Amino acid sequence: MSSIDTYRPRLDRLQQRAAILGVIGLALCVVFFFRDKDQFFHSYLFAYIYWIAIPLGSIAILMLHHLTGGRWGYPLRRILEASTRTLGLMAILFIPIRLGLSRIYSWTNPDEIPDDFLHHFKKTYLSPGFFTARTIIYFVILLGLVYLLNKWSSDQDKTGDPVIQHRLGFMSGPAVILWAFCVTAAAFDWVMSLEPEWYSTIYGLIFVDVEVLVTLSFVLFVFSRLSKDGPLKDCVRIQDYNDQGNLMFAFLMLWAYLSFDQFLLIYATNLKDEIPWYLTRAFTSWGYVASFLIVFHFFVPFFLLLQRGIKRKLNRLGGVAAFMLVLTMVDIYWLVMPAFQKLGPHFHATDIFAVIGIGGIWVATFAWQLKKMPILPLHDPRFEGVLLHEHGD
Repeated sequence: MSSIDTYRPRLDRLQQRAAILGVIGLALCVVFFFRDKDQFFHSYLFAYIYWIAIPLGSIAILMLHHLTGGRWGYPLRRILEASTRTLGLMAILFIPIRLGLSRIYSWTNPDEIPDDFLHHFKKTYLSPGFFTARTIIYFVILLGLVYLLNKWSSDQDKTGDPVIQHRLGFMSGPAVILWAFCVTAAAFDWVMSLEPEWYSTIYGLIFVDVEVLVTLSFVLFVFSRLSKDGPLKDCVRIQDYNDQGNLMFAFLMLWAYLSFDQFLLIYATNLKDEIPWYLTRAFTSWGYVASFLIVFHFFVPFFLLLQRGIKRKLNRLGGVAAFMLVLTMVDIYWLVMPAFQKLGPHFHATDIFAVIGIGGIWVATFAWQLKKMPILPLHDPRFEGVLLHEHGD
């Protein structure tokens, strides 16, 4: 009953169509590259940050599930594992960012950072060689976690050894800390250093939350599309939908808290090195985007996810998840692009083509990976006989 065969035709079509869109999108990006190289790299970075957030967040949610053992994560586990296995692709897709370093990051020109005691560390830290070395370290660590999480899960399917589940849970505790270190450091390197004069100790945590929130949105949307029939429909209770919606609600609240906390601390201290970041994003035309995010990325989903009638209907919850996928993209655009467009948003076709290009290749890879294993975990001792449970409450 956990066979992937029920979903294979749909996944085959998704893989094929996504791959075609991805190739077309990247081809159009290459065309625009020769017209405006700077714009190409800026758009590529934005699209890359958005799509890599999903496999990175999937690692965290997968380990959270192994730590807590919650029933909510059982039907999502294979979707999360397939997402984590796309991280190798994202490591390859980082190469254009490395090649375009001088067109993306102003610190590649040492004269951009003042030559004084306070900025001496930044000049050392923000150097192309050290930047590349750190990025390699992040990917090596994260790919190592992906390998272990998926290998042991596959071994559990084959052998049914209950020790494997204990091993997954035991590893996930310290591994979550290691994951958090990598993704916060990567957020500092890849995004915060776009404006090397500015800094915030909360910034990395905001990206941690954004990655988890966009991942929950993605997996719940995919789950809502797949669970209309087959094994996923048979194994899920209404309470599971409710729990998954509550988890999304919790990370939405955390996003709002961290974002407001960062703004409040910078507003209160009023330091000249910190306030320009918000002057650009709140008091130029970017302020309209910020207001849009406050209303539609927080208040609207906040009130929607308060309602049990939405969280206990998977099609409605999937609709909220799809809505959050789009709004998180706008949020990342607001975080990244003002570093290049100080006076306000200047949308370019390359922004769309980069999102479609990277996203199409990523989705095609995800669909390919999802077909490789049974749609539900086998022999997980915590959920033995779960398919025998009555569907619904």
